[in-house]
Amino acid sequence: MKKAALLLLLICLGCTSKPKLPVVRISLINNNRSLKFTGLDYTTVQEINQDTSTASWQSLIPVYRMPADTDMIDFQKPQPGKYLVTDSTVVFTPDTPFLNHQTYFARYYHYAQGSSIWEDIKQHKKLGKPTYTDLIFKQ
Repeated sequence: MKKAALLLLLICLGCTSKPKLPVVRISLINNNRSLKFTGLDYTTVQEINQDTSTASWQSLIPVYRMPADTDMIDFQKPQPGKYLVTDSTVVFTPDTPFLNHQTYFARYYHYAQGSSIWEDIKQHKKLGKPTYTDLIFKQ
């Protein structure tokens, strides 16, 4: 009887649905001078918005220039600029305009994703390293 109950419990736990990740989209606005982020987690955006420094924004959605050697992508410095929040939409305007024919990328860190230890093991994640998605755009 205990084995049957344990088997039923394992089947039920295996069928749990995964929480949906927010779908973050980017688009160039203001004559390609600013970058608009939509689909960000509302509570995360409002929490970071309370801090006036750009360092907190760069820990969530930094914008980088794509290097010629893509092996160096993790060593780029973030583009300096200003972040403006309206509801759950964030607009990034760089200090210097985006260059024509230059590729850039925004790295969105998935801090709101509450993954379990088992999902981290299945996806071969390294401990202490947050997951991210690179959103590439070209001027």
